[in-house]
Amino acid sequence: MNLRQSSKKQAKIKLALQGCAGSGKTYSALLLAHGLCNDWTKIAVIDSENGSADLYAHLGTYNVLNLSENFTPETYIEAIKVCEDAGIEVIIIDSISQCWDYLLEYHANLQGNSFTNWQKVTPRINAFMQKILQSRSHVICTMRCKQDYVLSEKNGKMVPEKVGLKAVMRDGIDYEFTIVFDINMKHQAIASKDRTALFVNKPEFIITPTTGQAILDWCNEGVNIEMIKSKINQAKTIEELTSIYHAYPEWNIQLSSDFTTKRVQLQEAMKQPSINYQPNFTRYGNNATTTC
Repeated sequence: MNLRQSSKKQAKIKLALQGCAGSGKTYSALLLAHGLCNDWTKIAVIDSENGSADLYAHLGTYNVLNLSENFTPETYIEAIKVCEDAGIEVIIIDSISQCWDYLLEYHANLQGNSFTNWQKVTPRINAFMQKILQSRSHVICTMRCKQDYVLSEKNGKMVPEKVGLKAVMRDGIDYEFTIVFDINMKHQAIASKDRTALFVNKPEFIITPTTGQAILDWCNEGVNIEMIKSKINQAKTIEELTSIYHAYPEWNIQLSSDFTTKRVQLQEAMKQPSINYQPNFTRYGNNATTTC
């Protein structure tokens, strides 16, 4: 256990959009994604919503990976890996609610005690969420909300209006994401959770690529892996190298080879015999002669 000073690290955003059907989650996710990377070819949509991602092909030549009625957590994990291996910078998972629906049905069909059967479900959804959080790409997840109707006044008349309630996903899923946007039926978003403080206490707004650009600027603030590599290369002693290692524990696995190589170099340098550069003087009479 080592104390260290806090420092802002460059990061990949893990963001969620939740709303009713028709609120514009997929469209908003694509606009956010383009703001994050400014290259449609570096965006991929993992589509579990019956090909809804292709409805917006006019926006740009983004990639689509269709999940055909196979919504297990393991399938989603494999789909994310496929996107990462292809060099995708922004992965949109549309939606993760399908995965939760599958797990609820799987749990309902298990024999035995309902409570203890969650032991067969929880590790699978945890593995899926960890794959999202540890991805080296930006990840945008959409979640469907349970919906209801409320009466609101419009032009002097009471008309029913569709509103979103709870997201179709595991309880407490909001805690996993850096930002959670709630989108209403007017396609307006408001941040129900925001660790970036970019959207705190701001009124409802329409998501555009500019929103993604603002999030990207926040992600790029602070220390990145190249900066840490530079510090490793500039280390003069084993103690200094050890200090760098403990200062950035989240990078230790990725930079293990860099730390090892530099440690070997420093250890080899310590074994080298010191060279005496002081000249020797031999006196002949009143004259001093330098000899090597």
